Amino acid sequence: MSIHLVNQVDEKGNHISPALPKHIKNFLIDIDGTVSEDVPNEEPERMLTCEEIPGAKKFVNKWYDEGHIITFFTSRLEEHRAYTEQWLKDHGFKWHGIIFGKPRGGNYHWIDDRSVKATRFVGNFTDLVKVKRVIEVFADKDDSEE
Repeated sequence: MSIHLVNQVDEKGNHISPALPKHIKNFLIDIDGTVSEDVPNEEPERMLTCEEIPGAKKFVNKWYDEGHIITFFTSRLEEHRAYTEQWLKDHGFKWHGIIFGKPRGGNYHWIDDRSVKATRFVGNFTDLVKVKRVIEVFADKDDSEE
């Protein structure tokens, strides 16, 4: 599958990094506790036998089939790649890539010059819905804390 990036320019006309088309989402999906039962890196022997989270494959594969980018982003180490890919294949997941070595412990603050949307998995896959939440952001010079 080939994704065509959209060329972009800033307000001064300088070329900046290209972006995905607006209708394509770039999903970064955790593995342990999100698509499979939670397995700590200290117990890699469980990585091939862990259970799938109900509904995970249905939604991940649906997003893949809709043309979205699926990248698993895991705290598992590179040395766990073979087990991880084997489990995903055995369970029928579709994906484009896997990034190993995500920091452990949670409480992530992703800082990026690109739009980032965070969706916390709380045990149930559904279609994504839009809701309003209070979030922390870098203040513009005209922003004030409410």
